[in-house]
Amino acid sequence: MKQVRIVSGRAVPLKRSDVDTDQIIPAEWLKRVERTGFEKGLFSTWRDDRNFVLNDERYAGASILVAGPSFGVGSSREHAVWALQQYGFDVVIAPSFSDIFRNNCTKNGLVPVVLDIGIVESLWATIEADPATDITVDVERLVVEVPATGARHPFVLDASTQERFVNGLDDIGITLSHDAAIGAYESRRPAWLTSR
Repeated sequence: MKQVRIVSGRAVPLKRSDVDTDQIIPAEWLKRVERTGFEKGLFSTWRDDRNFVLNDERYAGASILVAGPSFGVGSSREHAVWALQQYGFDVVIAPSFSDIFRNNCTKNGLVPVVLDIGIVESLWATIEADPATDITVDVERLVVEVPATGARHPFVLDASTQERFVNGLDDIGITLSHDAAIGAYESRRPAWLTSR
């Protein structure tokens, strides 16, 4: 997993709540064998509508998605996170996330930031007024900043999740960080327990 310390970039205002994982990446995309190319399926049903926000060229290249409450509800497909990342998003800001979706985010390097609905609505207004507005999400200091407006919004990540992002640790990386302790334990085990 790559390190995520600070993400600065433009944002997309996804003014929808209760966005489920089937809307993020429809089920027909789950048949793929490889773990690439999911960006083409991101919100694919909605992207048929010319007025859908991701079809608006003003938001092309954005790295932050600002969504409504209950983002990522529904089935536990990890593909939803992959699709968002492969499209170019490094952060999703929302008032709330499904627990399973949030967990999938933290294990794959997509930062889920919870901010109050009033703050999310103010971010939407700022982004819509000027799609070139930069937003900075600082995972080390746990703050979202909008330099153009002077807005500064703290957010919460538990210490272990913050450590995952800052150090770029997935589950395997966390295990390998205990390599010395594992090796010491294994060296003390009786030989008859390790031979087959």
